[in-house]
Amino acid sequence: MTVFNKIRTFVFVLFFLLFQGIITLLFSQAPYLKEKWHRSTPEEQQINPKRWDELVRRIRHENECPHLHSLLIIKNGYLVLEEYFGGFDAETVNSMQSVTKSFTSAVMGIAIEQDKIRGVDEKVLDFFPGIQGIQNMDDRKTSMKFRDLLTMRSGTDYDEGYSRSPHSQLIRLERGWDRFYLNRPMVSNPGTRFQYDSGGVILMSAMLKNRTGMHVDAFAEKYLFTPLRINKVRWIKNREGHPHTGGGLYLRPLDMAKFGLLYLRNGKWENKQIVPAWWVEESFKKHVTFPRRSRRRHTSYGYLWWIQEPDPAGSGKRDIYSARGHGGQFIFIIPEYNILVVTTSESQHNAGFQKPIDFLYSDILPALHD
Repeated sequence: MTVFNKIRTFVFVLFFLLFQGIITLLFSQAPYLKEKWHRSTPEEQQINPKRWDELVRRIRHENECPHLHSLLIIKNGYLVLEEYFGGFDAETVNSMQSVTKSFTSAVMGIAIEQDKIRGVDEKVLDFFPGIQGIQNMDDRKTSMKFRDLLTMRSGTDYDEGYSRSPHSQLIRLERGWDRFYLNRPMVSNPGTRFQYDSGGVILMSAMLKNRTGMHVDAFAEKYLFTPLRINKVRWIKNREGHPHTGGGLYLRPLDMAKFGLLYLRNGKWENKQIVPAWWVEESFKKHVTFPRRSRRRHTSYGYLWWIQEPDPAGSGKRDIYSARGHGGQFIFIIPEYNILVVTTSESQHNAGFQKPIDFLYSDILPALHD
């Protein structure tokens, strides 16, 4: 081989390797390259689409889930199913309802990582050193820890779901959400009894503001939404500027999916750790375990995340995690198959709320085995 041919071969190989490296880099980041998702087909991700096609047909034409707004499925970081119903589309900003709680959990984990909060065992009243005249003070209230709010075991007399409930009273207040919650009587020792409690999550807004000087919406924008390029966000707030961290967030479905993918990847986005990996792990631990319930499918509760039964046809060892909100808002995270599912809905009935959980197990997961 002549010297010229050797040089030409060397240049060709060098160019090929450089080109291959660029392609690899692009596609390793493909699922969240700039603002757009990279799309794939179920077949390309080794999934038989027949079950999913049939599910979408039933939703559209057979009143399968009449209040559903969107259904998204992401596999291996690629958007493989994106369907909207009832006049809704990709740009529609939906109420997250209690899916907001899982976002709040992420924000608080970031604050701990930044040493703004000392940890989950910090006493709740330590976040309010200047507050005076708290009612119903006793040893139980002074012993309440941040982790008790995260796991909904604060022991506070707080419930919701009816017109004169403490929660209904709180959200009608224009100011003083933190004092209203702190004034409530105690009914059990903190850390001993699960009681679904949006008020304790709303209290976190004031806790973060007192430690960082930033309201949750500003903190989340800087440290969570901006890195994920989520820029169409709305919050319900009171007159003091405190966001309703228990259910007041509005987002697009595709931005919900970004958050789900972040947690599926242990808090990392584009090779940058956004939510600490240890916080994702702690959030998915079974801090509270529930009795077996036939339809609800959840077995445990983490740090403002629900933990569900594994796929019955899978290994039986990998739990499913979900952020869920009233009306049918869900982010399902399924690490066993590197998949996540997002729904938005507006059902006012429990059966409608349950529907996405039902078809996750009856239609979406079985398609992974066909």
